[in-house]
Amino acid sequence: MAIPNAIKKTFNLPDGREISIETGKLAKQADGSVEVRMGDTMILATVVSNQEAKEGVDFLPMSVDYQEKFASSGKIPGGFLKREGKLSDYEVLTSRLVDRALRPLFPSDYHSETQVFIQLFSLGEDDLPDALAALAASAALTASDIPFEGPISEVRVARVNGEFIANPTAKQLAESDIDMIIAATIDNIMMVEGEMREISEAEMVEAINFAHEAIKPQCQAQLDLAKDAGKTEKREYNHEEEPNPELEKEIFDKHYQQYFDIAAKGLADKKERGRLFKEIKDSYIEAIPEDSEISISLVKKYFQDTQKKAVRNATLETRSRLDGRKLDEIRPIWSEVDYLPSAHGSAVFTRGETQSITTVTLGTKLDEQMVDGAVHSGYNKFILHYNFPAFSTGEARPNRGPGRREVGHGNLALRALKQILPSPEELPYTIRVVSDILESNGSSSMATVCAGSLGLMDAGIPIKAPVSGIAMGLISDAETGKYAILSDILGDEDHIGDMDFKVTGTEKGITACQMDIKVDGLSSELLMEALNQAKAGRDHIRNEMLKTIAAPREDYKPNAPRVVNIEIDREMIGAVIGPGGKVVQEIQKTTGATVVIEETEKGGKINVFAVNKDSLDQAVKWIKGIVAKPEVGEVYDGIVKAIQPYGAFVEIMPGKDGLLHISEIKHEKIDNLEGILEIGEEVKVKLIDIDKKTGKLRLSRKVLLPKPEKEEK
Repeated sequence: MAIPNAIKKTFNLPDGREISIETGKLAKQADGSVEVRMGDTMILATVVSNQEAKEGVDFLPMSVDYQEKFASSGKIPGGFLKREGKLSDYEVLTSRLVDRALRPLFPSDYHSETQVFIQLFSLGEDDLPDALAALAASAALTASDIPFEGPISEVRVARVNGEFIANPTAKQLAESDIDMIIAATIDNIMMVEGEMREISEAEMVEAINFAHEAIKPQCQAQLDLAKDAGKTEKREYNHEEEPNPELEKEIFDKHYQQYFDIAAKGLADKKERGRLFKEIKDSYIEAIPEDSEISISLVKKYFQDTQKKAVRNATLETRSRLDGRKLDEIRPIWSEVDYLPSAHGSAVFTRGETQSITTVTLGTKLDEQMVDGAVHSGYNKFILHYNFPAFSTGEARPNRGPGRREVGHGNLALRALKQILPSPEELPYTIRVVSDILESNGSSSMATVCAGSLGLMDAGIPIKAPVSGIAMGLISDAETGKYAILSDILGDEDHIGDMDFKVTGTEKGITACQMDIKVDGLSSELLMEALNQAKAGRDHIRNEMLKTIAAPREDYKPNAPRVVNIEIDREMIGAVIGPGGKVVQEIQKTTGATVVIEETEKGGKINVFAVNKDSLDQAVKWIKGIVAKPEVGEVYDGIVKAIQPYGAFVEIMPGKDGLLHISEIKHEKIDNLEGILEIGEEVKVKLIDIDKKTGKLRLSRKVLLPKPEKEEK
């Protein structure tokens, strides 16, 4: 059987690196399959969508999974099973990036179950494959008959020495002050996510525009691929009931004003507002005769459309919000630190009806998070977890553990806060921050950022500057050209709006962002206006936070552990560990401290961790005694460890004994040590020589004693 002839298109990144997309060779039973290659990095994306939608489904049930094969980087998975299993957090985050870019471009009336599966099969040295995942998925959809209004692509943007780089290498990214992934069609930006080292709003817009220019040829290559593959025609489908224009007009004409009036009232209580909205629909449905042929599902759809239209227009026309706020007004804020007495750091942050209680826990190197992945391996010293229980929105549902949303929101907060942490050398702790959302009505991830910043300061972590975060929204009307940029959006405003834009930062600049755009044609000018309005909101929120705690505490809490790092020479590592770990175990048992020893490029590093200062000081003194080097001419308070006919062995430092010869004990001649020295006796001695070959120490006691007068004459 002959090898199939694949259809292939190539394009170049701005720096000249070539990327190819190919279809027709692999996974041909999928509705669409594409292989993307950049250097030695190869990704296979497949898409399958059922021909029919399930009954009663009125949304797009799409799953996006990105998986990295360990063989792609020449690794074998850890664990007992030695096979790829549940997606890692990193793979989940990459899946979310692709999903958020693709989902808005499916027709609103397409409801067939759809699966997008992206697999990394080969990894080139120093490549970052997550930036190619959306390109592969979009190309597979474009080269299929699945209805998709793309194509799109994603580009990672870095900036090194003032120059922007598209899809940087891992080495380049480590030197960059920007790490952003931008998704876009040929015409419009769709999604932005990333972290920055306190950059300005103008710099962020410049990075987005740079990415868009790099994305355009990638989209064109997909269109060319689909044309050559004969996949320009999409399948026909009918997943919704036959529309009823008369019913739609009746509902709109009778109830639009009711919805508008409720929206214009400015009710701050979301439950009360929701109850009034629901009563309008419920009263209509209850009045429908039992023998009527009116479709209840269509009724619900038309009421939902009417409510959305009325709420959006109320905001545009009255320039007032659902809860009565002005467009740029922030909800009332209160916060408190040191709320949990046993935590190393804690904070409660409440903004309107959104509330986070956040804890900070300090640990040792043993508490670092181990990362074992095909692309990323190593350890994390800063961990942030976000929990979103059902009661926070007044719902009752089983707790199944963190889902993709929790992983994504937690990662955004982590990226926002890690920019202001001290360097590992300045801060020897492993830090875990946990945000539990107790109430939610929009912007819970931003509440996590604010509470996390307060909690770190409460724990005494010397952060560079406080970070605040805000979620922005947009409502626009293409026909009239009217638009409203909303600061600190509610959950309802997120649902009916055209943009969800989260941005965090210090007084100096932006540290992280996440943006999802639901409309076409968001201009750079409008984006800049939204960013400037967000900055004003961030400043207001940060000033409210500083009323609670203005700077990190000067010291850690009394119950917080203490950590000291000690650098030692490589040859001293064995002395601290001792035979079979005897010495280090004795230090830990005696002092109650935890001692972690590791070999570094420079030598050895010892991490001493204790719950109280006395234990810490005792362990540090012990270790410093072991690693200290004896100096000829120094006087030491020693302890007699053994007595021999020719002299005594005296310990002058932990683990360091020297010979005090019988001739060096006294000026007078002595024949034995009986009655002169005893084991365990303290004796002051002077180090008079170190044998260059053996390292043996020669001690003297008599040089510290006055000479007899007869000898002086």
